[in-house]
Amino acid sequence: MALIDLFDIKKQYDIKLLLNGVDFHLDEGERVTIVGQNGCGKSTLMKIIMGEEEPTDGKRVVNSSIQVEMLAQQPHFDPALSVREAIFNELTELKEAKEAYDTLSLKVAEDFENEELLTQLEKVSSFLDHHNAWNLDDKIERVMQEFQLKAYEDRPVVSLSGGEQRRVALASLILKKPDVLLLDEPTNHLDVYMVEFLEEMLLKGNFTLLFISHDRHFIDTVATRVVEVDNQQLVSYTGGYMSYLEQKEARMHALKKGHENLLRLLKQEEAWLRKGVRAREKRNQGRKKRVFELRDEAKKNPTLIRKMMVELEREKKHFNRDEGVSRKKMLFELENISYSVPGKKLIENFTTRILQKDKIAIVGINGAGKSTLLKLMLGRIKPQSGLIKQGDFSIGYFDQHREMLDNEKTLIETFCPDGGDHIEVQGVNLHVYGYLKSFLFPKEFLAKKVGMLSGGEKNRVALALLLTKKVDCLILDEPTNDLDIQTINILEEKLINFPGAILFVSHDRYFIDKIASKLFIFKGNGVVEESYQTYTEYLEIEKEMKELDTLEQEVKTSEKKEVPVTVKKQTKLSYKEQRDYDTLPDEIEALEQQIAALNACLQDPECYQEKGLTALSEELSKLEKVYEEKSDRYLEVLEIFESL
Repeated sequence: MALIDLFDIKKQYDIKLLLNGVDFHLDEGERVTIVGQNGCGKSTLMKIIMGEEEPTDGKRVVNSSIQVEMLAQQPHFDPALSVREAIFNELTELKEAKEAYDTLSLKVAEDFENEELLTQLEKVSSFLDHHNAWNLDDKIERVMQEFQLKAYEDRPVVSLSGGEQRRVALASLILKKPDVLLLDEPTNHLDVYMVEFLEEMLLKGNFTLLFISHDRHFIDTVATRVVEVDNQQLVSYTGGYMSYLEQKEARMHALKKGHENLLRLLKQEEAWLRKGVRAREKRNQGRKKRVFELRDEAKKNPTLIRKMMVELEREKKHFNRDEGVSRKKMLFELENISYSVPGKKLIENFTTRILQKDKIAIVGINGAGKSTLLKLMLGRIKPQSGLIKQGDFSIGYFDQHREMLDNEKTLIETFCPDGGDHIEVQGVNLHVYGYLKSFLFPKEFLAKKVGMLSGGEKNRVALALLLTKKVDCLILDEPTNDLDIQTINILEEKLINFPGAILFVSHDRYFIDKIASKLFIFKGNGVVEESYQTYTEYLEIEKEMKELDTLEQEVKTSEKKEVPVTVKKQTKLSYKEQRDYDTLPDEIEALEQQIAALNACLQDPECYQEKGLTALSEELSKLEKVYEEKSDRYLEVLEIFESL
């Protein structure tokens, strides 16, 4: 069922055209991500969908019965509310529904033939089902724990940092579960463990979701569809991030083939035009016009194809680590270093060496001390105990404050402070425009002042400038923040080819896996571990270990129990259980028939050619998921019934 539709949408600011005649449709149960270069119109598209901005032209249609909510970049809270109160304040409707359900259940138990009461109870029950609001208090506790808000629960919410306030707002929205949830960069200010929890909640909660993100791992895990904003148009791809890359590559090949056919046709038409066979007659003017249109199209397509090929090649590159190169030169040697802040150990007795070709990712929970380690190695702070030895080498540093940039200088002055228009990058002399073009800056930006750029554009300038420096070691603090996926791909390519050592703090799992050959893992309470696994492998093993620990604790707890806990025996099915017991068998049987019909169609060429293989496969996948959920629920209810 379509919840939101955009038809022929155009959006223009002064002379800048962002969207031109685009259509967009969001169906119930979809999780759609919007991708594209910074400034292409992603956030504008989301604001039009939300209704916060009006399109210049076109039509927005939203199902009047649904609730659409969006995570604000800068949430606003009542200053009088604590963190816990701010979350509870957003859940009033759900709490009232649960209280109504409890009251109606008692009334139905006394008068179970009252049709009006049964109808009201079913309506409230469906509402609580949809919003996953049956165990709301437990869910609030878990969300506060996972988003590291429990320690602040009694503090005024407005006293928190901007990132912490966004976590409060995100927690409220997840618990509230609107019919359509819109998220703009939801993983910003979240560490990797928070992101994994967010993924779990969105997937288990069956959210209908539209989101913007540069976190490719998050996109691949959560998205059912990727919509790319490209050249003022929308291109839709089914599946997550890897599926998007595969389909985009197939589209590129189709464009290339189409372009080759176009050139053949143009060659024929050009030959006709050169002959001048009565070309001035009226009946031939249309054909002549078509020749000129073909010329324009032929000129345009190669640019698009080349652009897509470059992007895909960046994505498809594997690690290119030269293990045969000598790694003997020592840059840093850390001996039993420790550093604490009041009430908290950040680093305790950490010993390691950092060598000439090391590519090290510094990872772990927020506030554990990752950026502190960078400052210690830069000499900006001193260890409280232990020793840091440093070899004779040069360092290039990137931080979130972009301290190397002067807002009053233009880009050309920033890159060529002594005049001229050429720079040297890794021993190669380049024109400054050619170099900046590789960071997606058009030529007219050369005369722009740094202070006039957006946050993402400033980050691009800072990274581009850093990579022009002759240094032996790069130290980077959250280098992918505020960057779009295309720019992250460029940065990855530059870092993979960087000949020196790299130390970087990041929560971007995809980026870490691609760049790092080693991990420094901040576990909390001063513990820092080293690992040579990929970050994804480390997280998967860590999750398995936690599950085993939990299982072991449950076994130990059950063994210690000497007195059995008396549980009040259930004597009859609840209203919701009785309804499922009565209706699910027919629903499951109907689903079995539909699944059998689809499988039969997939084996019949006439049938699947008419309906489309992709559409059939998607429909079958959805039905099988519903079938599995309903079957599990029926078995659960059946088990309760048989125990009565």
